This record gives sequence, C-alpha cells and structure tokens, in this order.
Amino acid sequence: MKIKTKLRLGFGFLFTVVIFFGALSLFYINEIAKSSRVILKDNYESLRYVREMRKVLDEEPFPLYAANISSFKVYLEKEHQNITEPGEQQAVAALTSAFKALTRPGMALASVPGPLRAVRSALLKIEDVNMKAIVRKNDAAQASVQRTILLLGLAGTFTFLLLFSFSVNFPTFISDPLRKLQDGIAEITKQNYSARLDLPQNDEFADVARSFNSMATRLTEWENSNLANVLSDKRRIEAIIEQMNDAIIGVDEMREILFLNSSAREILNLGDKKTEGQNIDELSKGNDLLKSMIGQTTAGKPFKIVIGGKEAHFRLETREISVPNMNIDRTEGLAVASKPAGKVYILENITEFKERDLAKTNFIATISHELKTPISSIKMSLKLLTDERVGPLNPEQQQLMDHIAEDSARLLKITSELLELSQVETGSIQLNYVPAEPRKIVDHAAEAIRFQAEQKRVEIEVRSDADMPKVQVDVEKTAWVLVNFLSNALRYSPERSKVLIELKKLGGMIEFSVRDQGKGIEEQFQKRLFDRYFQVPTDGQNRSGSGLGLAISKDFIEVQQGTIGVQSALGEGSRFYFTLPAVQA
Repeated sequence: MKIKTKLRLGFGFLFTVVIFFGALSLFYINEIAKSSRVILKDNYESLRYVREMRKVLDEEPFPLYAANISSFKVYLEKEHQNITEPGEQQAVAALTSAFKALTRPGMALASVPGPLRAVRSALLKIEDVNMKAIVRKNDAAQASVQRTILLLGLAGTFTFLLLFSFSVNFPTFISDPLRKLQDGIAEITKQNYSARLDLPQNDEFADVARSFNSMATRLTEWENSNLANVLSDKRRIEAIIEQMNDAIIGVDEMREILFLNSSAREILNLGDKKTEGQNIDELSKGNDLLKSMIGQTTAGKPFKIVIGGKEAHFRLETREISVPNMNIDRTEGLAVASKPAGKVYILENITEFKERDLAKTNFIATISHELKTPISSIKMSLKLLTDERVGPLNPEQQQLMDHIAEDSARLLKITSELLELSQVETGSIQLNYVPAEPRKIVDHAAEAIRFQAEQKRVEIEVRSDADMPKVQVDVEKTAWVLVNFLSNALRYSPERSKVLIELKKLGGMIEFSVRDQGKGIEEQFQKRLFDRYFQVPTDGQNRSGSGLGLAISKDFIEVQQGTIGVQSALGEGSRFYFTLPAVQA
C-alpha cells in the first residue's frame, strides 16, 4: 500500500470517528430539548390558564359581570384544548359543570359558596394534575440526561482510546522507516558500506530502501576498486614531495610528523634519523631552526642559512590542512563540512632570486653612482653657458638650454632616488636619530620648494597644533619625504591654488600631512601608490618621475617606526600623510 493511500485511510478514519461522536451528541441533546419543550407546551400552559381563571374568581365580586364570565370561559376553552394528562379531562368537566352552576341566572348570593368551592376544587385538581405531570416529566428528563451523560461519556472514552491508539500507532508507519533510513545513512557517513535496509512494506519507503541498498553496494565496489588507486596516488605524491628542492614538513592535528623530505632532513641536519610519527615539538627541542619554523618567528620573511659552507636564502610558508568531515557526531549542535587535519611547513629556497635581486641592486647602485658625475658636469656646463659673461644667448638657444637643464635635473633626481633605493634594499642605509622640532622640519621642507611654488603661483600654508613635542628622527630623511610630498602636490596643483601643510598630535604620534587641490587620485590606484616603479596614469600634462619617490618615502618612514598613507577622491584633491613617534617628556 502506498504512503498516500495510508495517509488517506488514516485521516478518513479520524474524520469518521469525529462525525460519529458529533452525531451521537446531537441526537441526545435534541432528545433532551424535546422533553423540555413538552413540559413548557403542555403543563406550563395549563397552569397559566388555571391561574388566570382563579384570578377572575379572586378579584371580581359576585355575581360576576358578563365580561368576567366571558374572560373565564376563554381560558376554560383553552384548557379544553390543552388536556394532556390522565384525570385532567374529568377535572375540566367538573370545572365546566361547577362554573355553569355558579353563573346560573338569578342565583342568590347565599347559594354562591357551594358552586364557588366546587369551581376552586376543580381548578385545584387541574393544577395538581399538571404539577404532578411536571414533576414526573422532569424526573424523566433528568433520567434521560443522566443516561445521555453516561452514554456520551462511554462514547467519548471509547473515542478517546481509539484516537489515542491511532495517534500512537499510526505515525510508526511513517517514523519507523524514516528512522531506519536515517540510521542507514549515518552508517554510510561512517564509511560502513555494509549497512543495508530491510523494509518489507510495499510502498515508497521500500523503493527508497532498495535504492539505498543499491547505493551501498556501489559504494562498497567503489571503495574496493579505488583503494589500489589511492595507494598508488599516495606513493606518487610522496615521491614528488621527496624530490622537491624546497624543504617540506607535514604534521597532523596531533602535532605528529607525517612526512619530511630529504631537503628538510639536509637543512635541519637530521640525517637518517627516523622522524615519522614523532611529536614535532619534542623533536624541535634540540633543533633551533625547527623550533623557529614551528614557532613561525620567521614566517614570510627571508632568512639565511649556511649549508655546506655556502649561504642559502629561504622563506617559510605554512599551510593549514583541512579534510572533509566524514565522522559527524549527531549530538553536536552544529555539523561542519571540514575539520583541521594538521599543517604543512614549506621552506622555499629563494637563493637564486635573492642573488638576482642583489645583482640588480648592485647594478642600479653602480650605474646611478656613475651617472651622477657626468650629470653634475652637464649641469655645471649649463650654468656656465647661461652666464652672461660667457656670451648672450638668443631666445631659441635659451629655450634649448632650459630644456636641457630641466632634463638634467630630472635625471639627477632619478639617479638620487635609485641610490637611495639601493641603500634601503642592501640595508646599508644609515639613520642619524636626533630630537627635532616638527615645525622646523616642515619649515625646512617648505623653504626647499618655495621657489617652485612661487613660479607656479601656489600658496604654501602651514598649520600646527600648539605645544608640539619633539620627534626622535633622522631630520634629513624625514625632510626628504616631506619635500617629495610637496613636490608631487605642486606638480598636480592648478595655478593660484593652495597647498596646506598640517602638524597634528595624535596620541603618542605626530602626524605630518600635505593636502593639495588637484584633481585627486582614483581609488583603484591608491593602494599601489607606494609600490616601487608604480606611476599613476596621466593625461600627458604632468610629467611623472621614476615611480620610486613614494616607495622610498615609505621605507624611510617605516624604518623610523612610523606609518604612511594617502586619502584622495576625484575632484577633491589628495592628502598625503605620515606619522612619527613623539619624544616622551
């Protein structure tokens, strides 16, 4: 039987039970209502007629007037029409005879008491018959109500037990197969592919069970057929790791060594010592290099190791390893798809790149140093040629001399920046730290570009907080950074604009900033401004430099324990700033 049919039959049964109980209750309630209506219709009306007739006798004098007699006869006639109880017919007949005697024409007042007593006696008899009938019918109704309550109680109890048994047992038709299916899936997730489902019912769950068993069989076949492939792939991966020049160490989540290739053995000087399965923290106690690796004190930074009397340069990288979570605990509130399985430490051999970088740096330093002498000589010759004592120049010659002087200055600036860069890269830069007034550094830088600003008619404004503490810096290098900021600001500022230099105290730091009113820098270029050789694309109106000025500025500031940055938006200008630690009083 299909699940849909089972559900229909179950809900149909519930509907039938509810209809049956409701119909039974309505039937007995209707019977009680009928009994109540009979009492009101038959007996209560008779009592009302008797009361009205007695009222005529009690309130009117004798002999009765014609209107009183007529009113009495009206109620007497109604009582004739409402005779329902045994003995009531005789009492009504006696009342009729006695009333005729009471209203006989020409009757003397002395004769009234006899017929009046007969009338009252008949009225009392009718009243008594109906009162007894009311009591009898009330008792019968109460008995009927008690029977109804008993029957409805029995029917309700039977219905409750029936529905309770149904609500307890019927869901098992659905829940039991689902529970078995859930248990089977849990076994599959534990890689127990021998689990099978046995659902003999001929319904959708049986179809699901057959599909589940087929899937489990396929998984078993897949596991058996792929085990050899997995082992082969494992050996292939181990061979690749073993032959790599980089030192590679793998540990599991328990910090036990899984693999360690020959390059790592050679660098760590472990020889043929068996390391697989050992705790890496224990192994590192006698090996400082391994201790620094797992402590990640050298992570991401190149460092030098002497191997076989030759210097080699390495860079440490670590990788967290995660694997699919195949053993999910059902008691856990949150099931995760993957779980940590350990780490891989890689010592990347960058000796070749380091040697190339050093050769590049030395080449740049040599070329820059060699270029400075002829460029300086060219500038000196230009100065002599422009001296009027040598001889006047015509306008065309003067224009050519100006272009040569401008290009010579630009070449000299580039060679100076390359020399500074080579000093930074080789670590030969020398800093002379002295306590200095921030305002004096700013004034020195502003004075250095004053002439350029006047030529372009750009106003230089300096703002400074009061009581600025001193900074412990290399004044020359710091002023160089500030001059570089100002030169860039002048280059991109329109004529008759303003360049603002600000000094602020921010906690224990002093902030130097230069704000211009240029066109601003697009956000996509701002993150690369301090990269070496990077230049913001221009429209050809502004000639860019070597792309080294800001990169060297960053190195100068960071080596002095400061920070450097830029804030800019198109159409709003740019603000370049750096912070340096203040001297604590």
